[in-house]
Amino acid sequence: MDFDYSEKTKALQLRLQDFMAAHVYPAEAAVQQEIAANTAAGKRWTPLQTIERLKPLARAAGLWNLFLPVDSAQAAGFEGAGLSNQEYAPLAEIMGRVLWASEVFNCSAPDTGNMETIARFGSADAKLRWLKPLLDGEIRSAFAMTEPDVASSDATNIATRIERDADHYVVNGRKWWISGAGDPRCAVYILMGKTDPGADRHAQQSMLLVPANTPGITVLRPLHVMGYDDAPHGHMEILFENVRVPCDHILLGEGRGFEIAQARLGPGRIHHCMRLIGLAERALELMCRRASTRTAFGKLVSAQGVTQERIADARCKIDMARLLTLKAAWMMDTAGNKSARNEIAMIKVVAPSMACEVIDWAMQVHGGGGMCDDFPLAYSYASARTLRFADGPDEVHRNAIAKAELGKYAPAKSGAALP
Repeated sequence: MDFDYSEKTKALQLRLQDFMAAHVYPAEAAVQQEIAANTAAGKRWTPLQTIERLKPLARAAGLWNLFLPVDSAQAAGFEGAGLSNQEYAPLAEIMGRVLWASEVFNCSAPDTGNMETIARFGSADAKLRWLKPLLDGEIRSAFAMTEPDVASSDATNIATRIERDADHYVVNGRKWWISGAGDPRCAVYILMGKTDPGADRHAQQSMLLVPANTPGITVLRPLHVMGYDDAPHGHMEILFENVRVPCDHILLGEGRGFEIAQARLGPGRIHHCMRLIGLAERALELMCRRASTRTAFGKLVSAQGVTQERIADARCKIDMARLLTLKAAWMMDTAGNKSARNEIAMIKVVAPSMACEVIDWAMQVHGGGGMCDDFPLAYSYASARTLRFADGPDEVHRNAIAKAELGKYAPAKSGAALP
C-alpha cells in the first residue's frame, strides 16, 4: 500500500491544523472555566457555548462532517466531504489532540457512527427526521447497547427485549455507559435488543431507532469515568420500561443487529484509534517541552537516561500504531470491512494501550502537575483507559486475533497433503 496521504487530505490537514491553532487550542482554558461555572450554577449538563461558537466557524471553513465516507453519503443522499477511511484517518488524529475538538467539526462519537448507521440502513423518513438534523448539528444522539446485568463484551448476552405488539415494538431493559445521553440535545437512541431469543445466537438481536422523549425512558444517573462525569456529554444508565416505538423505526429488519453492528464499528474504530494517536502525539509534545525546561539532580530532565528512553519508545510506538491503523483503513477502503477484521481488531488492542503508556510517561515527567487539570494529561489518561473497553475490551480482540493466527497453522485434514 501507499502510505502517502492524498492531495485532498494534505490540503485538509493544513486547514484543520490552522483552525486548531487559531480557535481550538486558545479555547481550552475557556472550556474548563465554563464547565466550572456551569457546575457552580447547577447547570452541569448545559451545552458549552465556547464550543457552540466555534461550530459555525468550522462549517464556514469547509471543515464540517469530514467523517462521512463516500459510500455512506451516497446512500444517505446527503453531501459529505467525499473522503475514504484512509483519507479521513489523519484528520481524526489532528482533532484527537483535544478531547472535545471533534464536536466542533461535527465529527464526534457516537454521532458519527449513528449517522453512518442511519445513512446506510435507515428509511427515507428516518434520514429526514434524524440524519439531516444530525448532519446539520442541530441534535445529538446516543447508542444504547451495553447492559449492567450481563457481560456485554459478548453481545449475544444482551437481554433488553424488543417485542412486537401490533404496529409497535415494546422495549424493556436497562442500559448503561450510554455516551451522549446526558446532552439535553440528545434526540434519538439507536438501541440494540433481543427480538427473537429462540433464533440463532447471532440472529436474535435487532436495532431500533428510539426517540429520546418517548414515554417510559428514565435516565437513572450519570456514570463517572475515573472521577470525570464528562458533562454535558455524559455516560448514562437508562431504564426502558414498556417503551413503545413504531415498527417502521427498526433498522434493516428483525435479527440483523449484528450485521449492522459490524458495518458500524469498522469506521468507528478507525476514528477512535486515530484520535488516540493524536492524544498520544500531544502527550509526547508536552512531555518533551516539560522535560526541556525542568532541572532535577543537577541536569535537565530531558538529559536523564530514563526520560530519553521513554521519549524514544513513545516515538516508535506512536508511529507503529499509526501505520497499522492506516493499513486497516486502506484495507477497508479497498477490500471491505470483513477483509480488514483482523487489522481492525489489532488496532483496537494496540492504540489504546499505546496511548495509555505514552500519556502515563508524560504524566511522570510533569510530576504533580500531571495528576491535576492544570494540564490535559490526567483527563486524557482517563479517556484513553476507557477506550480499552469501548467497542469491545482488549481480551475479545486478542482472542479473535489469536484464532485467526492459529487458523493459519491448523493441522491438515485427513488425507490432505502436508507441506
